[in-house]
Amino acid sequence: MGKQSAPRRVGEREALAVGNSIRGSAQKLNLVAQLIRGKKAEEAMNILSFSKKAMAVDARKVLASAIANAENNHNLDVDALVVSEASVGKSITMKRFTTRARGRSSRILKPFSRLRIVVREHDEEEA
Repeated sequence: MGKQSAPRRVGEREALAVGNSIRGSAQKLNLVAQLIRGKKAEEAMNILSFSKKAMAVDARKVLASAIANAENNHNLDVDALVVSEASVGKSITMKRFTTRARGRSSRILKPFSRLRIVVREHDEEEA
């Protein structure tokens, strides 16, 4: 008589992975997320592997987690996966102070971001 399981947050043929605290601004992470939206999962992994942007490393980890969730938890075909959603949002912002000239101080903001990646199993006849 335990707690009821939560309903799925995505569709029947979809898998989800979320990176909750990725160090960096949401604006920079969104530039990386734009590169992989709508691409096949294998192609998206290659794009992130060879991207020069620093945020691509964390985005690649989240994408790899979404692919692993699709394979292990939902029994989806890895070769037919497509990145259907890659959404970015703000998370916490750490506030720090640094000393400045003449006894003053200024604020340093260290932002964190969230990345939510949904992969969907794509059939050839849907295209």
